[in-house]
Amino acid sequence: MGSRQDIVQACISSSYLWDFCTVLKLSKNMRLTVGGMVEVDDDIKAFADWLIQIGNGLAGDSTDGESEVVIPKDILIDDTDDGFQNLVTFVYTGLLMNLDNINYFKERTILAPTLEVVHEVNNTIMEFINSDEKVYLSSDSLCAEEGLPNHQLKLKIGVPVMLLRNIDQSNGLCNGTRLQVRRLGNHVIECNILTGDKCGEVVLIPRMNMAPNNETLPFRFQRRQFPLVVSFAMTINKSQGQTLSKVGLYLPRPVFTHGQLYVALSRVKSREGLRVLIKNNGSLSDDSTLNVVYREVFQNL
Repeated sequence: MGSRQDIVQACISSSYLWDFCTVLKLSKNMRLTVGGMVEVDDDIKAFADWLIQIGNGLAGDSTDGESEVVIPKDILIDDTDDGFQNLVTFVYTGLLMNLDNINYFKERTILAPTLEVVHEVNNTIMEFINSDEKVYLSSDSLCAEEGLPNHQLKLKIGVPVMLLRNIDQSNGLCNGTRLQVRRLGNHVIECNILTGDKCGEVVLIPRMNMAPNNETLPFRFQRRQFPLVVSFAMTINKSQGQTLSKVGLYLPRPVFTHGQLYVALSRVKSREGLRVLIKNNGSLSDDSTLNVVYREVFQNL
């Protein structure tokens, strides 16, 4: 992740092209208008206004790009010993009974700020599923190319996974596509597509040669592995552009970059579909979390 200056300079509003752009301002949260109009429901309008305040960095007392945002009690999960279990239960109600339901995983997920936390959540939820597990180990070798899934990939029938590479874009197999495992083979994994216009179609995912794009390594190597990762949870950044019915936001530590909190909270179609669990809050109050917004990004708007 870059510094504050790097992030601001990378925005389109800092580009020399900005003078040739026309700004079109949106007045409605289209996710929240699914099934009704914002003007008809005061609660939905109030929720939409709160999201806009967070996105603009105006919610809470802002200091040097960071502000303390109070999470409403109706969407805040108590940080107790059962807090994480309650979050999982909210998002994945009836999980074991819906492993064969292709529509169950389409519009629900748990979001977290970092990949480390995502792996922790995915591994924990996988333990709830009492079925045979298949472990796929990668094969690594030196190469002269550049890209990378985990060395050890543990999968079970019915779990949701996410594609990590573009395989066949015309058939909906793109980086970020969510799928559900149907069958575990030795050389291919059979899945149902959960997102996009190819939703419901059965596809076969092969092992692929991938290489890390890491300039700090003194050598280059390639990894042969299935380009998949378990996706009961995903990073907030990876969720951009998605519209979901149920979202559990898990914050064992606050968000750390511009606009992250807004992205996480604005994925849902309704206030009722959102729950937030805050842990290890440091000096902040128990019902608050950090919002990072660099308002200089908006100066030219």
